[in-house]
Amino acid sequence: MIDLTSERIKSQEQEQKTIKCVVWDLDNTLWNGILLENDQISLHSHAARIITTLDSRGILQSIASKNERSLAMAKLREMGLDEYFLYPQINWNSKAASIKEIAKSINISLDAIAFIDDQQFELEEVNFSLPEVLCIDAAKLDDLLDMPEMNPRFITEDSQLRRLMYINDIERQNAEKEFVGAQEDFLVTLNMTLTISYAKEEDLQRAEELTVRTNQLNATGYTYSYSELNQFRLSNQHKLLIAGLDDKYGSYGKIGLALVECDESVWTLKLLLMSCRVMSRGVGAVLLNYITSLAKDRNVRLLADFVSTERNRMMYITYKFAGFKEIEKRGDLVILENNLMRIQPPPDYMKVQVID
Repeated sequence: MIDLTSERIKSQEQEQKTIKCVVWDLDNTLWNGILLENDQISLHSHAARIITTLDSRGILQSIASKNERSLAMAKLREMGLDEYFLYPQINWNSKAASIKEIAKSINISLDAIAFIDDQQFELEEVNFSLPEVLCIDAAKLDDLLDMPEMNPRFITEDSQLRRLMYINDIERQNAEKEFVGAQEDFLVTLNMTLTISYAKEEDLQRAEELTVRTNQLNATGYTYSYSELNQFRLSNQHKLLIAGLDDKYGSYGKIGLALVECDESVWTLKLLLMSCRVMSRGVGAVLLNYITSLAKDRNVRLLADFVSTERNRMMYITYKFAGFKEIEKRGDLVILENNLMRIQPPPDYMKVQVID
């Protein structure tokens, strides 16, 4: 049996800080000069290379700038950089308020954000109001790409396409805002297909990335390394399942992971996680019900580990809705069990494809 507790690191806070989004100031940071005083400003000498490199690493980018939005966006378009910035906050609000709005829009935690500014006042205001945010002086911009926080362990296919996936998400969100009717009726229009398969070797980099990046929808808060995941993949006593989602707007990428420890008469879900981008799609329940149906077919008990963190309450609710009940508590570890009596079919708005 593989030891699931050795070298186990619970919670992102004990890991190297992982930056998911870099938020840029504009004047005298992204470009040289102050836009409202001089429209002949020039791009910082290394800014374009930094922006495209961060993008290729799967690190999202946005803007928090006190400026006239129309002028600033026009200048960014002129420089060919506007498409790199998601949910830009160009207004006269505090930088802290703008960063909070970006985090909310992208649906990431504040400790996954880095903020670059040339003004010490702005950096100190953000540091005071949002201490979780990594504040970086624009004078150190040339060193940005070498920072450990800006160098993910793996750059996966999903990483390289991350910004485009978020752009697709913005299209979906806009379509949903314009849709008249119930949310489930809107979901029907998306033509979603969920693919569930056993993880292959080529999936492991993304699988590790999911455990490191996913905090809100991780049932234990545990992270697993590539080598550990590969051991589980090769083990006869474990099932490592990975899920992908597509719809008419494009691919969400690989968005779910489940690890099941299989004893002769008892299966235990040691890990269940979902990307925050699919929180409202019901994917977690569908994956859980698939695993539940497998357990029932094998005539085994199905247990699940849950460890409460500051962010993963939604995963406990997902387990409860899927028919899991609490049967035991060992310190922080809660053991849940499903009696296998209520296995729900996938929702009508989602097609499920299982690849053995």
